[in-house]
Amino acid sequence: NFITEICDADSIIALTNRLGYNASARRYPAIMASSAQQKRQFRSIGHKLKPVVTIADKGLSENVNQELNRALNDHELIKIKLAAGDREARNLIRDQLIEELGVECIQQIGHILLLYRPVRKPNPRLSNLLRKLD
Repeated sequence: NFITEICDADSIIALTNRLGYNASARRYPAIMASSAQQKRQFRSIGHKLKPVVTIADKGLSENVNQELNRALNDHELIKIKLAAGDREARNLIRDQLIEELGVECIQQIGHILLLYRPVRKPNPRLSNLLRKLD
């Protein structure tokens, strides 16, 4: 996604305003791209995770968004399953998630997405990044 490649916050706001988006209306700040080493570490952690949400053909609803927000606030790094039909539909849902929830897609393999959104004060008992996974 070309927006996540821009490092300057002012450039992101200017670009979103040119594209017709109201940057001040975003619920979450734009997430900068993680480093390659950090993404590798997240993929390693994500390998052990089970999908916490399944998004079917109806796509994103208010209840699905609420559950994703709850899971991201609790765990920071989550795995979800897209049970949507073809590749284009899955990519469309992935792009909606990035835009609406302010997440970073760490990895997409087939129907499985690994999503990350940092939390200001993560709970060490719930965060997949801080707790030890068996």
